[in-house]
Amino acid sequence: MLRCHFNYSYEKRVDSRTIYVGHRPCPDTEAFIPSKFCDNRIVSSKYTVWNFLPKNLFEQFRRIANFYFLIIFLVQVIVDTPTSPVTSGLPLFFVITVTAIKQGYEDCLRHKADNEVNKYLVTVLEDGRSVKKESEKIKVGDVVEVVEDETFPCDLILLQSSREDGTCFVTTASLDGESNHKTHYTVPDTEKDLQALTATIECEQPQPDLYKFVGRMHIYKPEQEPAVRSLGPENLLLKGATLKNTKKIYGVAVYTGMETKMALNYQGKSQKRSAVEKSINAFLLVYLCILISKAVVCTTLKYVWQSKEGQDEPWYNQKTQKEKDTNMYLKMFTDFLSFMVLFNFIIPVSMYVTVEMQKFLGSFFITWDKDFFDPEIQEGALVNTSDLNEELGQVEYVFTDKTGTLTQNNMEFIECCIDGFQYKHRDTWSEVDGFTVTDGPVNKLQQKAGQEKEELFLRALCLCHTVQVKEAGSEEVLTDQVDGIDEMRPQLEEERGFIASSPDEIALVKGAMKYGFTFLGLESKSMKIKNRENNIEEYKLLHVLNFDPVRRRMSVIVQTKSGETLLFCKGADSSIFPRVKPEEVDRIRMHVERNATEGYRTLCVAFKQLSAEEYAVADTGLREARLALQDREEKLIAVYNQVETGMSLIGATAVEDRLQEEAAETMEALQGAGMKVWVLTGDKMETAKSTCYACRLFQRGTELLELTLRTLEDERLKREEKLRELLQEYHRKAVQDAPPVKAGVTRSWSTANQDYGFIIDGATLSIVMNPQHEVDASQYKSLFLQICQNCTAVLCCRMAPLQKAQIVKMVKTSKGSPITLSIGDGANDVSMILEAHVGIGIKGKEGRQAVRNSDYAIPKLKHLKKLLLAHGHLYYVRIAHLVQYFFYKNLCFILPQFLYQFFCGYSQQPLYDAAYLTMYNICFTSMPILAYSLLEQHISIEILLDNATLYREIANNAMLRWRPFLYWTLLGIFQGLLFFFGVRFLFSNPALQDNGQVFGNWSYGTIVFTVLVFTVTLKLALDTRHWTWINHFVIWGSLAFYVFFSFFWGGIIWPFLKQQRLYFVFANMLSSVSAWLVIIILIILSLLPEILLVVLRKPRGPHSRQVYLSLPFPFWILPFYHIHPILCYSP
Repeated sequence: MLRCHFNYSYEKRVDSRTIYVGHRPCPDTEAFIPSKFCDNRIVSSKYTVWNFLPKNLFEQFRRIANFYFLIIFLVQVIVDTPTSPVTSGLPLFFVITVTAIKQGYEDCLRHKADNEVNKYLVTVLEDGRSVKKESEKIKVGDVVEVVEDETFPCDLILLQSSREDGTCFVTTASLDGESNHKTHYTVPDTEKDLQALTATIECEQPQPDLYKFVGRMHIYKPEQEPAVRSLGPENLLLKGATLKNTKKIYGVAVYTGMETKMALNYQGKSQKRSAVEKSINAFLLVYLCILISKAVVCTTLKYVWQSKEGQDEPWYNQKTQKEKDTNMYLKMFTDFLSFMVLFNFIIPVSMYVTVEMQKFLGSFFITWDKDFFDPEIQEGALVNTSDLNEELGQVEYVFTDKTGTLTQNNMEFIECCIDGFQYKHRDTWSEVDGFTVTDGPVNKLQQKAGQEKEELFLRALCLCHTVQVKEAGSEEVLTDQVDGIDEMRPQLEEERGFIASSPDEIALVKGAMKYGFTFLGLESKSMKIKNRENNIEEYKLLHVLNFDPVRRRMSVIVQTKSGETLLFCKGADSSIFPRVKPEEVDRIRMHVERNATEGYRTLCVAFKQLSAEEYAVADTGLREARLALQDREEKLIAVYNQVETGMSLIGATAVEDRLQEEAAETMEALQGAGMKVWVLTGDKMETAKSTCYACRLFQRGTELLELTLRTLEDERLKREEKLRELLQEYHRKAVQDAPPVKAGVTRSWSTANQDYGFIIDGATLSIVMNPQHEVDASQYKSLFLQICQNCTAVLCCRMAPLQKAQIVKMVKTSKGSPITLSIGDGANDVSMILEAHVGIGIKGKEGRQAVRNSDYAIPKLKHLKKLLLAHGHLYYVRIAHLVQYFFYKNLCFILPQFLYQFFCGYSQQPLYDAAYLTMYNICFTSMPILAYSLLEQHISIEILLDNATLYREIANNAMLRWRPFLYWTLLGIFQGLLFFFGVRFLFSNPALQDNGQVFGNWSYGTIVFTVLVFTVTLKLALDTRHWTWINHFVIWGSLAFYVFFSFFWGGIIWPFLKQQRLYFVFANMLSSVSAWLVIIILIILSLLPEILLVVLRKPRGPHSRQVYLSLPFPFWILPFYHIHPILCYSP
């Protein structure tokens, strides 16, 4: 790329691009060759008209089941098989077509959405004129005009704003879910007449991080050195964001089309697979082995039987010359394939469609649940993926954030400590002995700090933040807005609405107002505050040293009217105390620790007066770091750390974050359900510990095992040695010496045993995860994990977002691969939400990043209880029953076909008509099980919520283990044998009609099929505990449809059929009383064992029968000692 040469130090540039503003070359360039960038078209669609068919088919046949049935279909077409290719081709065609239509429809909607965006008209400045263009025609370097409430058509650098202070406000709700107003700034020193502006922008290549951008702008003026201005995220307006409270802005396009940050973030999350899908695959392998075994047995027996004299070529069925010349092994292989085709219906292709429909339709029940609706935000639950519904019923570990999840993230200023003296605000009016007395805004406890220190502290609260003032009319009700959540409050005198990205900042600004200092707003880099004497003080804002989770503090550098330069800093005590004088720390530490123990969020406040030389060094360092294209953040943090040293500690604040509604009850219910709850937070240990006690995760009798930097301090031993010693001690106490506890038993059932709680901080976790000696790594992790798994609750404090994900991954990949769930409400929780098997986002006050990246989103923590204990429990039972039932009914279906081969000389003669083979899974038996899997409630929701221990009965994939699977398989074999040999017993007397006519093989197969359809459907009816009109309609309707179809199919001569095997067979069959009798007797005999099992088995406990009878049949074969006495509950 061509670059102009400027007087600044040479720096190696990698992955950068140069953009000419308005496509005007800079004066020093000899040849202007514009770079080629992509156009502004957005393409979110997956297919085009031309590639839809091949691409969609390729994707669908990548699924093993679809590919398997395609092979079977091709075998039927190529090889002379006993069944028509239609029998496997039609179900496969149905599955492929339904999926293709669904995906095609979804892609059409994406095309429509793309066209709306791409054809949208925008205003572009060309040669001093405003020209309307379609959005897709914008090029990099175009100067674009955007008016209020319009969406930015591409990523723009802000050049000019209609606001006098050169700022504009935007909302990024469609990008990160945050609807608070963010402030963006114009590039300094740009021409007011943009047509006269000659400039180039050098910036990084496109990357997806919404909050990072580095670049610089070179502005050329005649006969002057080019001015260089740094560009950061505050100058970048993102595509998809909306302009607010600003009439008009002009910006230059830097990233367009698929290179915009919005487009780069448009990618699906990694596919999560549920445990049920893994079970299905395991069962499929078993049934595939059964299928191959059947085919091998039949092929072998065929050739054994034909090896006898006269059997291979009977006189009535002479071989042709071609058959005689065929290779023996080829013929055996062809016969093997023919048997595979004949028995292939044991593998249920339609099960995949039914499972997909069950998951998709079932997810609507979560969305429609009125109990999840929150009137405060006027929203209910949200399902981002329906693939994990049943996983909600299998959760073993819950990882939860604290702030905004366990607590409300609704901050209230409680008290402050100035120079070691406590200040607690009390309402201005208070009643004492019936008299109303007036108290000042400050309630002094013990003694007061000096007035100078007080005012310095309050000025720090008024200046050290990024809050914006939202003015309102005299009659308006003002709101404080934090990430789109409005807190309504009546307008009081001198009170304003505030906009901030964090509720902490609003609480502190309001806290200063209580003590007489009011923040009036920021205008043109000038911050105004009103002091106690109602005088206006102005401070010039020189620099903001932004907050980041590594430093855990933020600072501002301001200049007073008298010319003094001050730095105000606020942050966590762990990040402030090392940077101030030790003697000042002792005065404040006691108050901070007491406030943290009481559950308040604490921040320390410090200041520093900068000399002219110090400020000059800091200013130069900050400007150079902000101009850097490479490692800008690291360079900025280095300057921040250099400036934020040698400060004076003024005081500390305490802000209360109240517990979420029903937080304690929810945590207690989850623990009662056998789940282990881990709290992962970035907060102080004392604050988080008090929250755990309030949520009943820690009880009074809980012994806390602490593994923090404080416990690692030992003069005798190094940190790692002390860590090893503590880990071994805790392991001996919690694991080795602890009595063995049955799986899933928590404190509710083990009161005799000592409960342990475990506490670890981020710094110690880093040592555990990455010790100096690699040999120790696995040992530390193993000990740490074993200790945690034997504790009733675990608290991880001072966690960075990445560490949260590491913890989840460590548990997820541990022995037994337990199912994990992460729940959080902020951007710092996204990593652990994506890492866990199931991610839950809370629609809280820290933006909507967590909601966007989650699998499910709920308005409040209390809704988690019903989501898991009721919805999760029911979804798991439903889909487990669906899977087992599908395998069972297909085994019943194909076993008589296998047995029939022993009586037809292994000739591959089908037992059933092709129509029955095709429609068995598609029409006759599919709707009842779909309705069951959507509507069944084997136990009422009220009982499930009242008795959390019921959740344990389905833990560890209980209904899809090998024992229930074996039960279903044996049931299918029993009923298949009964169907076949029961009908054969009937046929021992061939004359079954009054006129003496005999029944043929198609009548035989039709009677077996009739008994089969009625038995498997009535079996489902017996399993149904929650009857609705839909269940009645599909169960009795399916049976009626089968009878109607059989009459209709056999009652008409169909011209397109070469042979009509079932012509009048069904009607003729039903004319025989013997056939009626056998059908009824076989159905009763098939279902009798399970009916007797219910009647004869005596459940333990006085009232357990009611709940026991409410369980579907697969539960009965589980060892009954699993059923806890709580099941004796009778509604």
